[in-house]
Amino acid sequence: MAGQTSMDTSKSVGSLCGRDVLRPRLRAARMDGLPASRSRIAELPPSAINAFRCVASPNSIATSSSLLSRRPAMCGIFFSLSRASHVTPTASTELLLRHRGPDATGQHRVAIELDSACAVQEASPTRVHATFLSTVLALRGKEIVQQPLKDATTDSVLCWNGEAWSISGQAINGNDSQLVFARLLEACAGQSTASTCNVVELVSAVRGPYAFVFYDAPNKRVYYGRDCLGRRSLLRKDAADGTIVLSSVCDNVSGEAWAEVDADGIHVVDLLDVHTAYPLFSDKRIPHRRFDQDQDSEVSFTLPFPLMNCSISDKATLDFSVVDQLRTSLLESLQVRTEHVREAVASMDMDVPNHARVAVLFSGGLDCTILARLCHNLLPPSAPIDLLNVAFENPRIHSQLEPGTSPYELCPDRITGRSSHAELVDVCPGRTWRFVAINVPYSETQAHRLNVMTLMYPHNTEMDLSISFALYFASRGSGLVGASNNGKTEPYTTTAHVLLSGLGADELFGGYQRHDLAFARRGYSGLIEELELDFSRLGKRNLGRDDRVISDSSKEVRFPYLDEDFIALALRLPVTAKCDFGLAQEADSKDPILALEPAKRALRLLAWQLGMKKVASEKKRAIQFGARTAKMETGKTKGTYVLSK
Repeated sequence: MAGQTSMDTSKSVGSLCGRDVLRPRLRAARMDGLPASRSRIAELPPSAINAFRCVASPNSIATSSSLLSRRPAMCGIFFSLSRASHVTPTASTELLLRHRGPDATGQHRVAIELDSACAVQEASPTRVHATFLSTVLALRGKEIVQQPLKDATTDSVLCWNGEAWSISGQAINGNDSQLVFARLLEACAGQSTASTCNVVELVSAVRGPYAFVFYDAPNKRVYYGRDCLGRRSLLRKDAADGTIVLSSVCDNVSGEAWAEVDADGIHVVDLLDVHTAYPLFSDKRIPHRRFDQDQDSEVSFTLPFPLMNCSISDKATLDFSVVDQLRTSLLESLQVRTEHVREAVASMDMDVPNHARVAVLFSGGLDCTILARLCHNLLPPSAPIDLLNVAFENPRIHSQLEPGTSPYELCPDRITGRSSHAELVDVCPGRTWRFVAINVPYSETQAHRLNVMTLMYPHNTEMDLSISFALYFASRGSGLVGASNNGKTEPYTTTAHVLLSGLGADELFGGYQRHDLAFARRGYSGLIEELELDFSRLGKRNLGRDDRVISDSSKEVRFPYLDEDFIALALRLPVTAKCDFGLAQEADSKDPILALEPAKRALRLLAWQLGMKKVASEKKRAIQFGARTAKMETGKTKGTYVLSK
C-alpha cells in the first residue's frame, strides 16, 4: 500500500502433523432462551479465501483447505507504536515471549506515513513506527502458521493469542487465527466510518479466550484488547515520549510502570487523529455491555451474558433437572476444549498409549475433580489423564516434623488429592488416572522466586506470589508417579500441553465464605449482589497473572467453567438453584440436596450424580493454603503485603 513501508523477519522451528477437520459441533438442548444447537461453519466467502492465500508465505500456503488444517494454539504478543523509531522488546522480554511460544517467532515492522494535516506544527513527525512480534506454541497442524499474520493486499497485520471456538455461533475446527484475520479484513473493507462498528461486532461474536493487536492499514487504525473475562494476558506501558508498548509479558528491568489492559472493552488508536493528544496517541475505549442491558454509548461491545437472575422464590428451585442442564453444558465446554488436543495428538508421535493429551490442575477439590470425571466421558478409554498435584515444603509449618516424615504428604491438597484420585479410580476403573505428585522443596521455591515475581508482575503482593508459586510449579508438570503396585515411585513429566483449571466455579456458584456471610447479613439480595460483584470482577482480577505464570512452561490453561454458554446458563439460574444458603444442611439426610452443604450445592449434586460422593462433600480451600505456599517465612505477613525483589 502506498504511504507505508514494511519489513519482517521470522524464524520457525519444529513441525506438527494434522488434517483438515472442519466439521459441525452439535449443541444439546438448553434452557429456554439459550442456543439449542451449533451449526456447521458457513462456507467462507471469496474475499476471505483470498485473504487466506496472502496471509503468509505463498510457498507454505496453497489453498484454503490446507490453511484450515493448521492451528497455532497459544502465542506471545509484542507491539509498539512510536513516533521516534521502531521499539523492540528487550532480550529478556523476548525470551519470556519465546517461553510462551517456543515453536516459531516472527517480527514485522511498518513505517506508517501520516497525512501532513495530522501534524500539529511543521516540526511534528508525519511518520509513526509500528513493530509487531509474535511467538507461537503449535498444538496441531501439518505446518506451523507463522505470526504476525500479514495481508499482502492491504498491509494489515494481526497478532492473535487465543482460541476462537466459534464466531457468531459457527464452530471453528480449523485455523482460528487465519479465519479471524480474514473476517477482520472483510470488516474493514467498506467505508471507514463503518469499519470500527464492523470490527467491534466481529470481535464481540468470538467465543473463547484471546488477546490481540490488529492494524487496519487502509483506515490507519490499531485495535487491541482482551476477551471480556481476561483469560489471556496483555500488558501496556506508556513511555514519556508517547510510545505505546503492548506485551503478553514483560521483564520490567527498567522499572517503568506496566499495567494490565483492562478486559472491559476494545481499544482503538486512530492514527489519523494523532494531533488531538500530541505527543500521545489518541486511544478510545469501546465499552462492554450485557446483551440485555441498555446501550449507553454510540458503539459498544455486546457481551454474550445476560444480567444475573435476581428473582427469589419461596419454593426450592434446585433439583436434578438443573443438575442435568449443568452437566450437559459443562460436557460441551469440555468437549471443545479437549477435542482439538485429541486430534493434534492422534497425528503426532504422542499417540503412544502412555502419553497424556490433557492434564488437570488437581487439588482434589470439587471443581477440578468434576472436570477430571467428565473428561472420562469424552476422551478415548486408552488415553491417560494426568492429575497435577503440587505440595510445598513450608519451613514455618514443617520445621517441627519428626525425622522421616514427608512435609508434602501432610499438605491438605495432597491429602484431598490422593483421596479424590482413589475415588476416580474406583468410579472409573478402566481409565489410567496418573497422579503426579509435584513436591517442591523450600530451596527450589526460593531459587525460582525472582522469575515468578517477574511473570506475575504487575501483581506484586504476598498473596499473588503464594498463588503464582502453586501455578508455576504445577504447570511444569514434573513430579513423581507410582511405578507399579509395589509402592515405588519414579520421576515423570507430563506430556500434556493443555491444562484444565476449575477456576470460575466459586464465583458462579457461591463457593467462597464471603457468600455465606453475605447471606447471613443481608439475605438472598445480599448474596445476589455478592455473586454479581464476583462475576463482574472476573476480567479485572487475576486471570492475566495466571496466564503469564502458567504459559512460561509452554502450556495453555483452559477454563471450562468460564465457557460463555455455561456462564450464561449459570447467570440465568435463580440463586436458590446454585447455592441455597436458606436451605439448611442436614448431614444425616438421605436426600443429597439436604445432606450437602449449601455452598456450590448445584455442583456438589453434579459430583454426587457422577458417583463422586466423597468429592461432593469436600470443603473449599484456597490454593495457597492447600498447597502450603502461604506465609513461608513468617505467619504475620498479610496477603496484601507488597513485595520487593
